Amino acid sequence: MRRVSPAAVVTGFAAYSYVATVLSVAWYLRRADPDLGLARSLTWAALTYAPWLGVGLLVWLFMRLWGPGWKTVGLLSVAMLVIVPLVAACDTRLGLAFAQSAIPSGEWGRRIIDRLPLALLLYTALIAAGLAAAHWRRAHEAQKRVDILTEALAAARRVEPDMGRILVSIGRSRATVETRDVEWLASAGNYVLVNWDGREGLIRETLHAMEGRLDDRMFARIHRSTLVNLARVEGVHPLSDGSWRLTMESGAELVVSRTYRDAVLERMGRAP
Repeated sequence: MRRVSPAAVVTGFAAYSYVATVLSVAWYLRRADPDLGLARSLTWAALTYAPWLGVGLLVWLFMRLWGPGWKTVGLLSVAMLVIVPLVAACDTRLGLAFAQSAIPSGEWGRRIIDRLPLALLLYTALIAAGLAAAHWRRAHEAQKRVDILTEALAAARRVEPDMGRILVSIGRSRATVETRDVEWLASAGNYVLVNWDGREGLIRETLHAMEGRLDDRMFARIHRSTLVNLARVEGVHPLSDGSWRLTMESGAELVVSRTYRDAVLERMGRAP
């Protein structure tokens, strides 16, 4: 079954909340004034809460631009000083128009202040819902990338490896290692540190030159100084900063930064 996108879920929930609120308020208005027609009560309720759709869109836009962090919360808190009184004033004006009543000019301020607590509550609820939705969206996208990488790793394991060998220095001795047995390689100045089967050795060569000799269907750069054999990756775990932690067959753990995470997916033609 195809997964529903976070945007679709948020849109559906917002539509449901708005419709349910309008119907509930319209029912309350008719209970308070039985002479109020159904169409008039629905219109009153719909117009009263219509501004909150715009406020909700603004909150979601802030989350998309700056993420669910303290910067966004701070900006929305500053915007609250304008948005909450403005919505309360609109609500007051609309209520008087539908009630067809006039009040002294000095009564306006009191009416607006009376509506501030509810407006503040709704604004705070929208921010909380926006934060939850943004965090869920991030988790959804992170899991999507992990699923794509997992499929790519499975494809790398099905690649028929070449039978190339590299000569590695281990102290004063040397050993021949098949490239398919290499787990990962790391730059060490003018040398490359080779890791295979829990062992380590050195090659007097740059990592860039080494990368050009390896099968790019199996080996990928996960850091400016690290290459990894994708066929030797046993597990992928997303980290809070958007990077990945790879668990190798030997138990070694390597971190893929966000920059190289996207580069790996793009190179494989599997970018989400």
